[in-house]
Amino acid sequence: MYILGISCYFHDSSAALLKDGVVVAAAEEERFTRKKHDTSFPINSINYCLKSQNININDVRYFGFYEKPFLKFDRVLSQHVETFPLSMKTFVSSMPTWIKEKLSLVTKIKKTLGYRGDILFIDHHLAHAASTFLVSPFKKAAILNVDGVGEWTTTSYGYGNENKVNLMKEIRFPHSIGLLYSTITAYLGFSVNNSEYKVMGLSPYGNMDKNTNPYYQKLKGIINLKEDGSYKFDMRYFVYHYTDRMPSSWLCRLLDGPIRKPDDELTTRHKDIAAALQLVYEEVLIKMLNHVYKEIKSPNVVLSGGCGLN
Repeated sequence: MYILGISCYFHDSSAALLKDGVVVAAAEEERFTRKKHDTSFPINSINYCLKSQNININDVRYFGFYEKPFLKFDRVLSQHVETFPLSMKTFVSSMPTWIKEKLSLVTKIKKTLGYRGDILFIDHHLAHAASTFLVSPFKKAAILNVDGVGEWTTTSYGYGNENKVNLMKEIRFPHSIGLLYSTITAYLGFSVNNSEYKVMGLSPYGNMDKNTNPYYQKLKGIINLKEDGSYKFDMRYFVYHYTDRMPSSWLCRLLDGPIRKPDDELTTRHKDIAAALQLVYEEVLIKMLNHVYKEIKSPNVVLSGGCGLN
């Protein structure tokens, strides 16, 4: 049995093909179009996967997508309504893409590919969990998912048993340790959903001592962090929930300067901010992992989501 999974319309569009539960082909669309982080419908990746097995699209039993578009649209509508009229510009600019592409994926798949089988939309954090646990060497394991945001969920944990995944608890948008990392990425003049790894790489060049890095306490102060790793943000420092930017003027004042322009010099202050971010991130994650261990009581753990790459 063949199962084809795709991602698109966000970043790094791609396709992967499974045969009887084993990945037999996978590709990113940018490899064919030469567009870095291509977001388009991955027609070239799909064709590559099918050609690798000498099959056509209707030999595929299930077609999978990595999130639930209508549930995500519910979140997008909710955040814009709650922050109106501040959100007006972003709402107007984002709607054409939602209507023409993201909410019309079934039509796109059927018309473009002539597919007649079942199309499955998987909860984003469930997809994250499955992507790590089901390919791990463990029959049982705790699962921790940490990313920017899926439909509503930004952080979740649960457990895997054989081929089953059960997610137990979650933290919801707009509170997101992943979006905090992206916000500081933007503040430091790097591109979001692309260059977070540069900030992680920059951090050891800064002051990694919690007692002497002045930005550690400042960044930690905008998070209400509990002992179990759950958290809430002081949203005055963020504008990602209603604009196409991420740091607010409050954050700029907190960090002693404006958003760095991409071509500006990286100063000691910028390096210390990256270090402080990494220190805060690690503190949050370690608290989460300790709590998950107490709850699940498994010696095995799998991490997923963009933050799991850190």
